[in-house]
Amino acid sequence: MFDNVCKFLAESFSSDFATWLLGEPITLTQLSPSELSLEPIRADALILLQSDEVILHLEFQTAPKADIPFRMNDYRLRAYRKFPHKRMRQVVIYLKPTDSELVYQTEFVLENSLHRFEVIRLWEQPTEVFFNSPGLLPFAALSQTNDQTRTLEEVAEVIEALNDTRIRSNIAASTAVLAGLVLNKDVIKRILRSDMMRESVIYQDILQEGLEQGLEQGLEQGLVQGLEQGLVQGLEQGIEQKAQEIATNMLNEGVAIALIVRVTGLTVEQVQQLQAQTNHNQAE
Repeated sequence: MFDNVCKFLAESFSSDFATWLLGEPITLTQLSPSELSLEPIRADALILLQSDEVILHLEFQTAPKADIPFRMNDYRLRAYRKFPHKRMRQVVIYLKPTDSELVYQTEFVLENSLHRFEVIRLWEQPTEVFFNSPGLLPFAALSQTNDQTRTLEEVAEVIEALNDTRIRSNIAASTAVLAGLVLNKDVIKRILRSDMMRESVIYQDILQEGLEQGLEQGLEQGLVQGLEQGLVQGLEQGIEQKAQEIATNMLNEGVAIALIVRVTGLTVEQVQQLQAQTNHNQAE
């Protein structure tokens, strides 16, 4: 979930990331790993953006991995083979504080070969940097702040002032997800209004992911996991409405009431009421 949110932000607000990491607000477009004849180990953690002159390679990580230096070297060589005249900026961004020495690795060394890349540890970054652009706001609570709760409150105030409702919704949901790395869910729910998030891509992805996991791993386990993720990130309001929609669809497919109750978390009475309403609508 954290990787998906970071990928969404980088791709949706690429000029904000370009300003932050490249020092210029250029427009970047997505570069598919397949264009580099590359099958990434974790595709959801890899983000490649490009302009006519530069490729921005980002790796967002919640935990350090020993193979990161090799991967950065591998991606650089593949990019050079495809785009020999483009310069490439490679940055590994660690989201969560750790004592691991791996987050300080900035080189890949093999015999006479040496490749360097950059590393950003968000907890060491000045908080004000992330208030400069909407696409960076969700990272503010993860930065070098003495009061993460107060920082999240300040982020919420900025989000409230955004004029574009779609951007406001997406930024609020992304902020709620990433804040879950450092703050309690009750604090997040108190600060960020869930009604701002319901129309966001991130919020819908959480619900959809729960349903898809249910289909793949067993309806009960998958949907509960999806709903729990929503709760953890302060997105619990509105889930009951979605559960009712899912229950109605399952009723139309002839699924047993007992299973619908287990999957959606609705009561037997609620499902029976939905069934009666569905039957009435069909009769009309």
